[in-house]
Amino acid sequence: MRALQIAATGMSAQQMRVEVISNNLANMSTTGYNARRAEFADLHYQQFTRPGTINASDGTVVPTGVQLGLGVRPAAVAVNVAQGSLSATGGERILAILGPGAIVGELAMLDGLPRSASVVAVRNSELYFVSRARFDECTRKSPEIYKHLVVLLASRLRETDDVIAAESFLPLKGRVALTLLELAEHFGDDVGGGRVVIRHKFGQSELAAMAGIARENVNRILADWKRRKLVSRLSGYYCLENRTKLEAEADQ
Repeated sequence: MRALQIAATGMSAQQMRVEVISNNLANMSTTGYNARRAEFADLHYQQFTRPGTINASDGTVVPTGVQLGLGVRPAAVAVNVAQGSLSATGGERILAILGPGAIVGELAMLDGLPRSASVVAVRNSELYFVSRARFDECTRKSPEIYKHLVVLLASRLRETDDVIAAESFLPLKGRVALTLLELAEHFGDDVGGGRVVIRHKFGQSELAAMAGIARENVNRILADWKRRKLVSRLSGYYCLENRTKLEAEADQ
């Protein structure tokens, strides 16, 4: 009976290995997908004879003892990260919307490397440019500027953590809801009755770029919310008809 139980663990492990391979095959054409592999570990051993035990029949020493393995168990499904060819998706990703007083280009200013992202003004803006030479001169005279930049970078890192958490744990509806709520914080106009009009025109492609999902999914989600009267569109502006219910969508 014990032999059958041990063999059954091996059969279950091989079934899991085949299922992981099947999932890899199903996602061969999925952009950005990394193949997975099943990893296993042996179960606890049952010890029958301790190492160094003297055999009672002939007086010999059993140096390694006698242990019996009880089978195998799944340990993890690991992601294969390796070099390979890159595939351009043709899309873009909007990482953040910055308001008055924001600083951009701080990474390139600190390490001297090329910029990590592009910045586009969505409204008429007044900007101030600081050259690298001027920045170095100011920081030599006022090194406390670095402390302010560290706080700024920590804030950006927290925002990045929130984005990664949303992409990892939130469903598609939750990500679109968070995007609309964030836009409402920056461009929202409370018109009463729990309704907020986003006073800037955004297309579905831009919403998809902010949420990190396909435009087709944004279209489907917005159509559902319009039917449920959570969101409407007035003269090209999105209106949050019921902000409380939309926040509930983000929390699901």
